[in-house]
Amino acid sequence: MSNSDERMFGMLIYLLSFFTTVIGPLIIWLLKREESSFVDFHGKEYFNFFISYAIYGIITLLLMFVLIGFLLAPIVGIAGFVFTIIGAVKAFNGEEYRFPLIIRIIK
Repeated sequence: MSNSDERMFGMLIYLLSFFTTVIGPLIIWLLKREESSFVDFHGKEYFNFFISYAIYGIITLLLMFVLIGFLLAPIVGIAGFVFTIIGAVKAFNGEEYRFPLIIRIIK
């Protein structure tokens, strides 16, 4: 796989997540992870990011019972959106971007 193909598939993992949160990135990652360590890195990083932000969303939902969650929900949503765009840009530039504040479950 050429370097430009790797960068394109790495970027697509993040961009497809806006339309199909799990299915699109999962298909690309499963099909291309054996061919490219770069795509494998970004696939693992995206799914760690997804799992972490799902946990943050659940915690925020629970905190809505004590009204703090109403302040945290927009912050978590905006952070997820911004970090996804940063990840797509970094992947397209050929950089291995590690998201801040995520739990590294998939290694």
